[in-house]
Amino acid sequence: MVKENALMRTLPAVETLGSSTVICSDKTGTLTQNRMVVTSIVNNDDLEKVGNSSLSNLSIKDQESYKEILYASALCNDAALDPNKEASIIGDPTEGALIFLAKHFGIEQEDLENRYPRLLEQPFDSIRKRMTTVHSIEGELTAYTKGAVDELLNLCSHILTPTGIRKITKIDKARILEANQKMAGQALRVLGFAKKKLSSLPSNKEANFEYDLTFLGMVGMIDPPKEEVYDSIKTCKKAGIRIIMITGDHLLTAKAIAKEIGILEDDSGSISGEKLDSMTEEELNEVASHTTVFARVSPNHKLKIVQALKRNGEVVAMTGDGVNDAPALKSADIGISMGMNGTDVAKDASDMVLLDDDFTTIVYAVKEGRRVYRNIQKVIQFLLAGNIAEILTLFIATLFNWEAPILAIHILFINLATDTLPALALGVDPSDKNIMNQKPIKSGSLFEKSLVSRVILHGIFITIITLIAYQIGLHTQGHSVGQTMAFFVLAISQMLHAFNQRSNSDSIFTKGNGHNYFLLGALLLSSLILSCIEFIPRLRNLFQLSSLTGFEWSFVLILSIIPILLVEFVKLFKRIFKWNFI
Repeated sequence: MVKENALMRTLPAVETLGSSTVICSDKTGTLTQNRMVVTSIVNNDDLEKVGNSSLSNLSIKDQESYKEILYASALCNDAALDPNKEASIIGDPTEGALIFLAKHFGIEQEDLENRYPRLLEQPFDSIRKRMTTVHSIEGELTAYTKGAVDELLNLCSHILTPTGIRKITKIDKARILEANQKMAGQALRVLGFAKKKLSSLPSNKEANFEYDLTFLGMVGMIDPPKEEVYDSIKTCKKAGIRIIMITGDHLLTAKAIAKEIGILEDDSGSISGEKLDSMTEEELNEVASHTTVFARVSPNHKLKIVQALKRNGEVVAMTGDGVNDAPALKSADIGISMGMNGTDVAKDASDMVLLDDDFTTIVYAVKEGRRVYRNIQKVIQFLLAGNIAEILTLFIATLFNWEAPILAIHILFINLATDTLPALALGVDPSDKNIMNQKPIKSGSLFEKSLVSRVILHGIFITIITLIAYQIGLHTQGHSVGQTMAFFVLAISQMLHAFNQRSNSDSIFTKGNGHNYFLLGALLLSSLILSCIEFIPRLRNLFQLSSLTGFEWSFVLILSIIPILLVEFVKLFKRIFKWNFI
């Protein structure tokens, strides 16, 4: 799994992945490319033109019209250009896009910061949903704030227009929010900008001066979905896994992306995080049962969503990267942290680390988890069917007062030599070609009813042919030959029965499940060991066996193949009549 960029921090997480019924995923960087690009810049004179113009139509000559937005973009920013790699960013991709926006208009961030040094910063956090920096510009203290438009407007008392700064009106706010909605509906992440003149530098970072701001404008940027995500979403739906997008973006932006990649089918499956705060536990349980997009969420909302899903009986996988995501990662059945952009706290709280921060890796890990789980069942089914055959053989012989068809040394040898190698090989069996077309495996149900039924039925098949072999040998050559035939039929039929375990519904002659060369090697080695026992006199005497004739060997081989044919008929009827009890 590490080769596929899925680092498992806890071994039981592999099994849990195969049982996942819901995957709660971040949008940025996981479902999308984490490569933000500004496509539009809107000042308060452009509000009516949203959607009709783009950044590509603007150039340095338009700099003056957007000067304040550009200054805010470059100065209220913690990212920087990577000096060692051209056109690369050190820091958050969203802030990196703002640096390239300023550069598009001929403004170099580094030069601007040298001219107007930062004196104070109030960093972004998920509760405030904004960031503010204070700079000395032309002898005046100026604070620039960037953040979610709807949140920022509540702090603005003025607006910058082509004719200057004036009081902001309800009509202004309505027009700004309408433009914001329109941009978000185009799958753009929208950031608003504001400024404020300060009379003095605040005494500390916690001082509250984010009020009476002047609204400057906004920019829209897009983070395109990863190409492989489309197929991964389809795979999850076929596998019966519900994908839930959880993002801090605007609801319209989240819905547009979710619809594009196939997560959201209609608007009823989306909700804003603000509404979660006023919900009761029962209401939240109901919302979580059908909602596939949660937008404008905080880390606390993530925890509530996970808890609601678990109360609904879901097996939840949750992604996260920040320090505040740790509680949700811990609460989920399997927490998945980001290896590239995740914090150490998030990684420590998780069960699995995505080394490439890619949603497709989660889907691969789910498939691998299902394969591991099914292989454990194959091994159990194989070993128990053989053990039941051994017990029933002795039980029936005792019931009818026969001499023992097999001895204790025979059972010990079969369990240690001829069963162990095929069982180990089944543990690394390739996954079924239809494994991601099946519903999630219910966690903890290793001994499913159908598995128990198969174990008993297969054990009976092997028991019957073992007793038939004993009776043939007994009535033709005596007890010693009968015992020898019973031993070899029991051993060989169990070895061949390993092929039946590769699928409980598909025929062993079906192509597409891949080749298990370990199983072929195990059967060859087990056959070699059996041959040594029969054809080396000392070993044959040790196991109290007789030398069989060619005629007797033909009976042994024919009888050993019969369980395969019987199981094939059961699989055929299962496919035809859609049996699910076996």
